[in-house]
Amino acid sequence: MTTAPILDDSTAPEAPGFFTRVRERADNAFEYVGGITDLAMQTIQQLRRGPLERPLLIAQFEQVGVRSISIVIITSAFVGMVLALQTAYALADFGGKLFIGMVVSLSLVRELAPVLMSLMVGGRVGAGMTAELGTMKVTEQIDALRALATNPVRKLVVPRVVATTIMFPLLTVISIALGILGGMLIAVANLHLAANFYMRSVITTVKYNDLASGIGKTFFFGFGVSLIACYNGLRTTGGADGVGRATTMTVVTGAITVLITDFFLTKLFLFLF
Repeated sequence: MTTAPILDDSTAPEAPGFFTRVRERADNAFEYVGGITDLAMQTIQQLRRGPLERPLLIAQFEQVGVRSISIVIITSAFVGMVLALQTAYALADFGGKLFIGMVVSLSLVRELAPVLMSLMVGGRVGAGMTAELGTMKVTEQIDALRALATNPVRKLVVPRVVATTIMFPLLTVISIALGILGGMLIAVANLHLAANFYMRSVITTVKYNDLASGIGKTFFFGFGVSLIACYNGLRTTGGADGVGRATTMTVVTGAITVLITDFFLTKLFLFLF
């Protein structure tokens, strides 16, 4: 009759303590931020070397801008309509109908249009960039570019960063216009306001500083989201499963970056303007 061996608990590895896990998370976070910063410096250096290949840049303009217009149209129009309805309902006892144009336009220009557009388009564009570059990384296509004496940052990263940084402000302008028109549709159809009155209140409310603040943020949003997407794609490992993890990380990290950056940029623009 045999007896089961007695396991010695003293030989089992100890689970890391709380502070050890916190330190490891902090080290990983600093390493991640440092890697993105290094990629940003390389991108700027490659931009200073001369003009980019036009076909690559045009392809990214189409991917980031033209193919995102449908998302911008749907999001902006319905946000403007919902905002008009909520304004009329919340301020009904104070004659809220008269302030619909002011509330809708100012909210869209300063905050809602830039942030919502960046979140929606950034999620779509960032996930696509990470999946594309991640697939190239795990299939060793990026190593092949290096073997052919081609800089992957200049060939793959710079066109995506430039296109995203330029297209985000343009998409924001479209988002603002559609959101204001959506609010006007509700104001005219449901609240029986005159379209001329609505548009006059919009024009008198929105100032140059408001437009500069709202649109100016999106340059930083586009630059940050594209850098995060490219960095996650270039460091992808683990085959198809790794591509999925990198894509998920891009969507989450990009959204958090947009929201955090929006707070600090809002403080900065309020101070400047």
